[in-house]
Amino acid sequence: MTHASAHQAWYAAVNALFGQFKRFKADYSVMPAATYTSPEVARVGLNEKEAKANQQDVEVTYYGIDDLDRAIADGNDHGFIKVLTPKGKDTILGVTIVGEHAGDLLAEFTLAMRHGLGLNKILGTVHPYPTMSEAVKYTAGMWKQAHAPEKLLQWVEKYQRWMRH
Repeated sequence: MTHASAHQAWYAAVNALFGQFKRFKADYSVMPAATYTSPEVARVGLNEKEAKANQQDVEVTYYGIDDLDRAIADGNDHGFIKVLTPKGKDTILGVTIVGEHAGDLLAEFTLAMRHGLGLNKILGTVHPYPTMSEAVKYTAGMWKQAHAPEKLLQWVEKYQRWMRH
């Protein structure tokens, strides 16, 4: 993993130069991995098997890339994104992506995990159309759809019906 080596090299260089004043320790808590096969496979954090082994109660949000306009236009409309979150929370515990450009798509999830940004923050971010990166936003949208505030939506529906009459 070249990216992991570059991460380690930065810490080694900084510690060699400034270690007498302050030592820095590499953080491996959010380390992405990508396998450049056909299709690509990329992941960061936990997968379902690890969550089960750790007895973690997680939800899995699934988005099929076959629904993505850019993937369809490019003829690469196969694959998926799976995101693991704690039950009822948008905190990203792990992501697995299979498909074209999986390694590229993983970067936004890795950034979100590293800085504690949940799926709602991704959903609230404008993504250019048509791009593969929209798959990240659409995955967040799938999570949000599964966690829609039903009582609030019922109230809004009643209010709108009242306003029309």
